[in-house]
Amino acid sequence: MPGEHLIAPLHVRKAQIGDCAVIARFNQSMALETEGKALIPERVTAGVQRLLNDSSLGFYAVALHGDEVVGCLMITNEWSDWRNGVFWWIQSVYVEPGSRRQGVYRRLYEFIRERARTDPDICGFRLYVEKENVAAQHTYQSLGMAQTDYLLFEELRSGVQYFGAPPACKTPPDVSAATPPRQKK
Repeated sequence: MPGEHLIAPLHVRKAQIGDCAVIARFNQSMALETEGKALIPERVTAGVQRLLNDSSLGFYAVALHGDEVVGCLMITNEWSDWRNGVFWWIQSVYVEPGSRRQGVYRRLYEFIRERARTDPDICGFRLYVEKENVAAQHTYQSLGMAQTDYLLFEELRSGVQYFGAPPACKTPPDVSAATPPRQKK
C-alpha cells in the first residue's frame, strides 16, 4: 500500500566479532539507563571483545532488522552440582529504544531457549533485574520465568575502577533539544 512503512524482518543470530562495537555501545546505554552508571568505554569494549573471542566465557545473541543490530543479550554459564547441569545466565539485555515493545527480546529469548533445548547440559535460565524495572519483570514472567527466593550479593575487587563519572545529563541530546525547559514554580 502507498505510504505503508515496511520493516525488515527480525533475525536473531549468535554475535560475531564484528558486533563488538555495537554491543559495547548497548552495554554503555543499558548501564546508564537502568543504573545511572557510566561504563568506562575501553573496559567494556575489552570485556565484550574478550567474551566474543573466548566461548568458554559465554556468548552474545543479537537481533537484527535487516543489517542493523537492534538488540542483544549475553549468556554466561553457572554450574549446578545439585542438577548436574548448567544454568545459562541472561545478562546485558538491551533493545534500542525505537525497537522496544515490538517482540525483540521475545525473539532473543526464543533463540536462546531453542539452543538450550538442543543441549542436554543446560538445565535452565536465570537472570537478575532491577527491582524498579517492573516492565521487564512482566516480560520475563510472560515468557515463563518465575521470581526466585534468592537475593543477589556481590563483592567487587577493591582498587579497580569499573565506572566513570556519570554524564551531567542523562537525557539523550536528540530528546532534550525537542523538550521545552521546565518552568520553575
